[in-house]
Amino acid sequence: MLEVTWLLFVVASLVLIVTPGQDMILVMSRSIAQGPAAGVATAAGVSVGLVGHTLLATLGLGAILRASEWLFLALKLVGAAYLVYLGFQLLRTRSHEFAVSSGAPRSLWRLFFDGALSNVSNPKIAVFYFAFLPQFVLPGATHPTLSVFTLGLVFAGLTFFVKGPVGLGAGLLSGWLRSRPRVLVWLYRFSGTVLVGLGLKLAFERRA
Repeated sequence: MLEVTWLLFVVASLVLIVTPGQDMILVMSRSIAQGPAAGVATAAGVSVGLVGHTLLATLGLGAILRASEWLFLALKLVGAAYLVYLGFQLLRTRSHEFAVSSGAPRSLWRLFFDGALSNVSNPKIAVFYFAFLPQFVLPGATHPTLSVFTLGLVFAGLTFFVKGPVGLGAGLLSGWLRSRPRVLVWLYRFSGTVLVGLGLKLAFERRA
């Protein structure tokens, strides 16, 4: 039996998940660009990225990231560079690009990969997982490692439960927004600015 404080964990997790961040911006921007399926695929990628963090936390990589300055720095810069790249891709969007109906849309697999890589390349999430999940395992639990692993999977599932519908809802607005290219360009610029800002914040953020 898993010895976990489930109610407190679910409530705390939902509060954290609905807080806007890089994953939410990425899901919404991809959804608006290519429709509901794109948003859901990106949200699924984000959730799978969290499964990766679950495995890392279970294996104790969070402790390694805390102990190794170079490893933390390397992973942090990779994650920051990827966010900045995604942000500049959005900032470079011009209104005439929407006149050509589809251009070169990303495949659902690529969108899924973008969501997964954006999430799994952020070392702060690995450290967060390592610090957050064990708090909900009861003291003296018989199988603490299994409990941490299960909590991580549940957190990933809750993430998709929240962000999947966000991607779906944003995608349903795609037709309306694409018929108003100026509005869409400014929305892209806003999303791109946020992603670049998050990338720079991650790059220059010090370890706690």
